[in-house]
Amino acid sequence: MALIATLGRHVGLSSRKTPSIGQMAALRRQRKALVRLDDAALRDMGLTRSDVEQEAKRAMWDVPANWRC
Repeated sequence: MALIATLGRHVGLSSRKTPSIGQMAALRRQRKALVRLDDAALRDMGLTRSDVEQEAKRAMWDVPANWRC
């Protein structure tokens, strides 16, 4: 884990405003799970398949805006 933290500092991921590596990994897992949902489940959440595909294409470090406050 120390290696990951060190690498994160070298690429500018060390401020309090940026999410941890663990948070980014969790977000990646959540995005993958979202893609696996069927259209009925997405409709229940008010999402379209297009919305989900666009979200899934985001980079792991491209986190929701409320994480950056």
